[in-house]
Amino acid sequence: MVLGDLFIGRHEWENVDKNSLPKDIPEVDEVGATSAPLLSAAYYIGDKCKPYNDDFMLCKDEKNGGTLDCLKEGRRVTRCAISALQDINKHCFDEFKLHYECLEQENHRLGHCRSSESIFRKCMFTNLKFEKKIPGVEQQIHLNENPIFQGTSKDKSNAKQFLKAREAKE
Repeated sequence: MVLGDLFIGRHEWENVDKNSLPKDIPEVDEVGATSAPLLSAAYYIGDKCKPYNDDFMLCKDEKNGGTLDCLKEGRRVTRCAISALQDINKHCFDEFKLHYECLEQENHRLGHCRSSESIFRKCMFTNLKFEKKIPGVEQQIHLNENPIFQGTSKDKSNAKQFLKAREAKE
C-alpha cells in the first residue's frame, strides 16, 4: 500500500546474521534447547560450567564488555552447556522431560513443578552424583518439607503416573 511517499507493507524479517566471523574463530554448535529445558537444567549447567562461566565473565570485565575479544571463552561456555545437556539426556532423559514439560505448562514457575523436580533431582544424584544447591542461600527451598508452593495437582498427578509407569516397567 502506498500513501504519498510512504510505503506501508509487510516486512519480511529474517533472523540471519549477514556478518561472518573472522576465519581464525572456529565455529561452535548451538546449545539447541528452549527455555524450559534450560531452566530445568540450569543448576546442573551452572555447577558443571562454573569455571568456564567465570573465565568468560572475567574476560568480559577485563575487556569492558568486548564480545569479540571473549569469543574463545564464550565458546567454551557453550561447549560445556552442550556437554551438560548430553549428560542429562543420557542418564536422566525421562525425568528431565517430565520436569521441563511441567515448567513449560506452568509458565516456567519452579514452585509449581516441585513433584517432577524431586524425581529429576533424585535421578541426577543417583546417576551423576549431582545435588542441586542454590548459591548464596542457606535454606534450600526445594528441600523444604512443607513448602508454600508444593506444585500443582497436575504436576503431582503426572509425577505419580510417571512413578507408577516406571514400577510397572521394572
